Amino acid sequence: MIVNRETLVLNASFEPLARVTLRRAVVLVLQDKAVVEHAHPGLRVRAADVDLPLPRVIRLCRYVRVPFRRRAPWSRRGVLVRDQHRCAYCGRRATTVDHVVPRSRGGGDTWLNTVASCAEDNHRKADRTPEQAGMRLLRAPFEPTPSDALLLALGAADRDGLPEWLALPA
Repeated sequence: MIVNRETLVLNASFEPLARVTLRRAVVLVLQDKAVVEHAHPGLRVRAADVDLPLPRVIRLCRYVRVPFRRRAPWSRRGVLVRDQHRCAYCGRRATTVDHVVPRSRGGGDTWLNTVASCAEDNHRKADRTPEQAGMRLLRAPFEPTPSDALLLALGAADRDGLPEWLALPA
């Protein structure tokens, strides 16, 4: 069984804050700074005086005030994760990011102007818009909220095991 080495950290108000390593999550729980909200089924951390479930999601005991982040920061990795590493043109495995409106024509690095793409389709589209290249987007790009971007970054396999109250909206 493969266990994700990252744990989701929730604020005391249950809003997603960050991802931390499994080791850091265990330390936060042992220091009574966090509690385990959701654990890997059947797996435990054991030591001489310690026996606790292996955390998937932890919640901080004290509220941490975070500056309001209106938008999720754009990144190439974020676009690939948002599109689940699937090409927006053909649906195969995506390895690159394509600009819907090419940068040479004023398109920028934004959530709404970039999609995941396989190298072949990215090369075929080249320096044109999808309409000019005769290509159709299978799904429109969208801008995830900061919380959704954090949950998307956990990966599909880990999101499947999360409690339903923490799932992404459809």
